[in-house]
Amino acid sequence: MSFEVPAGATLLVVGPSGSGKSTLVLALAGLLARDVPGDWTGELTIAGRDPRERSAASGEVGVVFQDPESQLVMDRAEDDVAFGLENRGWPRDGMRARVPEALAAVGLTGLERRRPTTLSGGQQQRLALAGALAPRPAVLVLDEPTANLDPDGTAAFFERLAALRGAGETTIVLVEHRVDRAWPLADHVLAIGADGGPIAFGAPDEILRRHGGRIEAEGIWLPGRARGAAPARPISASAAPFVVARDLEFCYPGGAPVLSGVDLAIEPGERVALMGPNGSGKTTLGRLLVGLLRPTAGQVRLGGDDPARMPAADLARRAGYVFQDPERQFLARTVEDELTLGLRPDERDGAGELMTSLGLALDRFAARSPYLLSGGEQRRLSLACILARRPSLLVLDEPTFGQDRRGYEALLAILRERVAAGTAVVAATHDERFVSDFADRVVEVREGRVTPGGAA
Repeated sequence: MSFEVPAGATLLVVGPSGSGKSTLVLALAGLLARDVPGDWTGELTIAGRDPRERSAASGEVGVVFQDPESQLVMDRAEDDVAFGLENRGWPRDGMRARVPEALAAVGLTGLERRRPTTLSGGQQQRLALAGALAPRPAVLVLDEPTANLDPDGTAAFFERLAALRGAGETTIVLVEHRVDRAWPLADHVLAIGADGGPIAFGAPDEILRRHGGRIEAEGIWLPGRARGAAPARPISASAAPFVVARDLEFCYPGGAPVLSGVDLAIEPGERVALMGPNGSGKTTLGRLLVGLLRPTAGQVRLGGDDPARMPAADLARRAGYVFQDPERQFLARTVEDELTLGLRPDERDGAGELMTSLGLALDRFAARSPYLLSGGEQRRLSLACILARRPSLLVLDEPTFGQDRRGYEALLAILRERVAAGTAVVAATHDERFVSDFADRVVEVREGRVTPGGAA
């Protein structure tokens, strides 16, 4: 792979899941040290220097990882932003002025004293961005920075990115699947193939004109491609709901209610999208529906039973939950062991076919570590582990995060198959494409309140 990016330019990096995009991010950030197992050949320089040899205090490169939680280290949001400045030797007065500026730039004013662990996934992503922007780095490297942001947050992020690009003081490297917004900002595009090698590098218009067919064949999203429509499924008023929540309320210890007065009923085979701003309570609602949290007040019934009181083995086959961060539910050292953990013999028979349909064929992935897969591959593995049990209710938290086009289409096909068999699917998502392609009802969650919603 060979490319050159001038100072102040914006490079958009696209490629299928597992093609090496995040590894490139680590290399640019100087985090592939000489003692990391693997082979390094060729030359990489930023401002004429090898990033692996640069002092960590230089502040020349700021990076936002695919998993924002992995780079949040302090007990308060404002302290997390100040942490990087302090390590770079900023004076106290300078930090006091810069921290609120950085938080305001990403829309987190008012959350300065919140614990990062209590923020939503999208808010954590904004906080990680604030920490990267605070030192005013010469190079800003962003790995899927909008994956967990709501539409307003995504729009605000790209406005901020456009302002940075317009100022010409920061070189931006952006790895992004949401290419409709990212493509117009790019000065250069680097397209990487599934084998980790370059497909093309050049100006965005030239890349589309000369290499669009090859890029699309690799399963990479391209701007302006038409979206399919979700197959219609009339909602029957006479169908008995499988999931029922009545007057539901939940609050964390010592805090205000995250959800209050929630009434919701979901039928077998229904496809429900939970939508709303970051921090509105979508993830909390999803966890309440499958018994991972117990309500402070009100009740949830899953097939007539309280999911929070069901034996784990019974609950796992009645309801499945796929976390926003898939690493949180991995328990085994290999992909095959993770997939088959706790499965009955009759469930194992179809698990291999399921993995193949998701692009994770066991003849290639069985011995791999779940923790060394790409973000998109981890997401599909976590989904396969739940789907193998064929639960009657499937709750997904940001299911399309990190997915290339092929992974996305495979996800749609499998979900539609399960819905046709009677599985109810509830997806907390900001992905408007996914809502258009799959959901038949949108439930709005806003400030802890729920609007049952109508057809998507």
